[in-house]
Amino acid sequence: MKRDRKVKILATLGPASAEEDMIAKLHEAGADLFRINMSHSSHDMMRTLIGRIRAVEARSGRPIGILADLQGPKLRVGKFANGSVELKAGQTFTLDDIDEPGNENRVFLPHPEILESVQPGHRLLIDDGKLHLLAQECDGHRIVCTVVSGNKISDRKGVSLPDTLLAVGALTEKDRSDLDAVLATGSVDWVALSFIQRPEDLAEVRKIARGRVGIMSKIEKPQAIERIEEIIELSDALMVARGDLGVEMPLEAVPGLQKQLTRACRRVGKPVVVATQMLESMISAAVPTRAEVSDVATAVFEGADAIMLSAESASGQYPVEAVSTMAAIARTVERDPYYSNIIHAQRPQPEPTGADAISLASREIAETLKLSAIVCYTASGNTGLRAARERPSVPVIALSPIIETARRLSVVWGMHCVVTEDASDLDDMVNRACRIVHAEGFGKPGDRLIITAGVPLGTPGATNMLRIAYIGSDGMSGV
Repeated sequence: MKRDRKVKILATLGPASAEEDMIAKLHEAGADLFRINMSHSSHDMMRTLIGRIRAVEARSGRPIGILADLQGPKLRVGKFANGSVELKAGQTFTLDDIDEPGNENRVFLPHPEILESVQPGHRLLIDDGKLHLLAQECDGHRIVCTVVSGNKISDRKGVSLPDTLLAVGALTEKDRSDLDAVLATGSVDWVALSFIQRPEDLAEVRKIARGRVGIMSKIEKPQAIERIEEIIELSDALMVARGDLGVEMPLEAVPGLQKQLTRACRRVGKPVVVATQMLESMISAAVPTRAEVSDVATAVFEGADAIMLSAESASGQYPVEAVSTMAAIARTVERDPYYSNIIHAQRPQPEPTGADAISLASREIAETLKLSAIVCYTASGNTGLRAARERPSVPVIALSPIIETARRLSVVWGMHCVVTEDASDLDDMVNRACRIVHAEGFGKPGDRLIITAGVPLGTPGATNMLRIAYIGSDGMSGV
């Protein structure tokens, strides 16, 4: 299955898309990998979805990536005696550690870490920012606040803390249980961590995962922005989670942050996913708004590796149409006359490593000679990542003997992954690359391609060779 676009599409599975035939339709429509939201999936459902995805993968013959998205800490107020209360701007309202139903003056906050961490002057945003409180007095047991705006609070509404660094890790007990279940399947490629605040939040999951999955950090808190370079360094990929980020930061700041995060990841060659409300109206409408189309196009123009559908594909009425629409937008943007100029203007300088120098050279040679493809032999996936970092105008074909590597690379910009045995010698390396490029529809007899590999063959991290080859007249052998 040859995609006619470079950006990848990540589709969330849910009630509207849990059946195998629907997963197959989404994949055919353009979904390159699938997200399982552990906030709404039991372990049994997670295993069922993985089985269905792998069945679709087997039928399609294409590696399909799977992302398990951990819930992260959910901070909520307690309950009220009457279910909700009406508040007035300027009044005093208290959150405390008294486990009793709330009233118009106070409510139970079952999170001692919040009570201990909030300081006077910190903001508390309730129910996705609909209620804005400002802390005045804090003693570790209660937070006395002034109501700034909003007039209603009800049972179990979420609490956001844009000014407060909580003294807790990113993993809850539920997350640890979910992570253990995910790793036990041996078939999940990425794990997304919610509400990352600092680089230290990645340490525990890295220790548990031991390299069995890629770690994708979801950026949705202001505290993460302050240490973003360290977080990127310790992450395998980033997700710009614009929903919660837009609650804890001014909405008008989110577009600029999206650009900054996308470019920061491109500089270091790590995948970045743009997520949340991309085609939100397609939850209940067959076509998106013009603003949503523009939003998706902006992410594509910026060179994001992947764009994500959430409720649109998980619980919406038009999941297949949402994927098809996103794919159509991406194709159109990538053919726009301004697209290549924008992508090239953002191209980062190569790192002073052999792999980066080889990737830069392969891109320049391929574009100068108008070759049909760049072929990377990669076991760990790093060579593929370096090639994609260059954002070449020609297709990048990643050949790997390891199915897990091919699946993980399914989130990477422009990457077409094929699982194949390691080449036995240089002749086999060239012949195999030419046969696959022809068979996958990226070249025809007489076309030229460029191959990057490491000598000795099969040595991880030893990319040190470039080879230009022709596809033979029989369409099979390289000469």
